[in-house]
Amino acid sequence: MIDERTWLKAAPWIWTIALFLVWEGAVRAFGIAVFILPAPSDIWVAIVKYWTVIWTNSLQTLFTTTVGFLLAVVGGLALGLAIGWSRAIYAGLYPLMIGFNSVPKVAVVPILVIWFGIGTVPAVLTAFLIAFFPIVVNVATGLATIEPEMEDVLRALGAKKMDIMLKVGIPRSMPYFFGSLKVAITLAFVGSVISETVAANSGLGHMMLAAQSQFNVPLVWAGLVALAVLGIVMYAIMAWLEMRLTGWAHRGNR
Repeated sequence: MIDERTWLKAAPWIWTIALFLVWEGAVRAFGIAVFILPAPSDIWVAIVKYWTVIWTNSLQTLFTTTVGFLLAVVGGLALGLAIGWSRAIYAGLYPLMIGFNSVPKVAVVPILVIWFGIGTVPAVLTAFLIAFFPIVVNVATGLATIEPEMEDVLRALGAKKMDIMLKVGIPRSMPYFFGSLKVAITLAFVGSVISETVAANSGLGHMMLAAQSQFNVPLVWAGLVALAVLGIVMYAIMAWLEMRLTGWAHRGNR
């Protein structure tokens, strides 16, 4: 009999295979044209046929996403600590950040193109802008939600605000920080692809846009599959880091 742990590890593969089988059967049964919805077998043929193109553009998208994500981590952590540290900074900057985050990033890309031209830089900056906000919010939340009773006890014991920040606030905010990385890395891919579809000469977004103009729908879906694989791998890396570095904050399964 399969134990629960083995089943949990196999479940994503089982459900994925089942999804592709149902997808393949539905396309064949209803005779859906390939330019409307290609079957998984058609997408696989496109992956094999255009493997070099997909691989090259995947590396470009991974590069721009990773650079933008790392910038968001550094900037988001620094600003999140500042916002969580000071109520004045929180009151002043948080409304501005909410307003800026409400602006669709696709509307910002043309401005970045005017400033930096077509290419890698707008994609990196778009990935940074879209991944920046969740990191700031989670870090600031982790700092701002320290129990008042704990702060009173620490102050009564002679701790200064910097001591509370270093010994309680930052360790307490780390689970929030690493949890936000899983969200931020997937959003960073969204930012990169948005920029690549608007103003780029390479990348999966550019490749899919070119394939769409040629009505090569299987290649478009192959690009989506490549993005999904990259996103899953990077998400898994962030989840692994979260468990390795903040495993103490998670309850064990019973």
